[in-house]
Amino acid sequence: ISNRSHMESMDPFMIKTSTLNVQKILCFLQKKKIVMEREEYRIFYVDTGVFSTLLFAVDKGFQKEKDRGSRKMINLSVNVNKVATLRNARGGDDPNVIEAARTCIEAGCQGITVHPREDQRHIRTTDVRELAPILTVEFNIEGDPRPDLIDLVMEIRPDQFTLVPVEADEITSHHGWNIQKDQKVLRPVIEQCKAVGIRVSLFMDAIPETMADASAVGADRVELYTGPYASAKTDAEISNEFARIQQSHDAARDAGMEINAGHDLNLNNLHRLQKLQGIKEVSIGHALIGHALYVGLFQAVKDFRKACGQ
Repeated sequence: ISNRSHMESMDPFMIKTSTLNVQKILCFLQKKKIVMEREEYRIFYVDTGVFSTLLFAVDKGFQKEKDRGSRKMINLSVNVNKVATLRNARGGDDPNVIEAARTCIEAGCQGITVHPREDQRHIRTTDVRELAPILTVEFNIEGDPRPDLIDLVMEIRPDQFTLVPVEADEITSHHGWNIQKDQKVLRPVIEQCKAVGIRVSLFMDAIPETMADASAVGADRVELYTGPYASAKTDAEISNEFARIQQSHDAARDAGMEINAGHDLNLNNLHRLQKLQGIKEVSIGHALIGHALYVGLFQAVKDFRKACGQ
């Protein structure tokens, strides 16, 4: 296949094939950015067997893309907390959180997540302010509804604020909200965020009966806590925990909510979530950054995108 600029130096050879087949090949090559859409092309082949082989390969390629499209594609938001943890362990600005976020975006992630804790153990307020203007993907800020974080969220106006219950001295989040107990704290924060166009997600345990409570308090989404599923060992345990996620997913959809998922998801357990048609996004940090130590950050994002069905 040659574009117009090279045609003068080539002798055209007629091929007996349908225009449809030629268009099919060009369409596929354009999708793969091998040829450009705005140029004129002519096909030159001597061996019609080669042409038939190419056509067969293109048909297989289209079928592969069709099959991929039938699976649920989940958006990947990369949590860059661990990059900040490594930086803070030594001091200075290496590794740089902003550059790490840029690399993740270049690798095709759909979002960047941060969780600025009160003790500033990893992501700092300055990181949030520096990230906000450079992001070309969704910005998700996680955290508890403490006054200084609410002020920061109102200042930055991220695409999404994920409210997460935080306990003193915890290493990481390990349970969701109890809406019946916490609704007086959550409701005004949710209303404040939604009034300025910030989507609100609530970090929730995978308990189907509580999904309607999250909807009633005004949240747009729930993020299903996947820790128990990720830590399950036997086939029976994995099946039981995934069933709870699926039932909670269904209950959230019945309540009119969109669904995220996160916590301890990795390349071994993430693929099952593609079975759940309502899951919009997963937020992954620890496992992705750990994988990046072996393959590099750019490739790690690519690998996790593939596990998300992308």
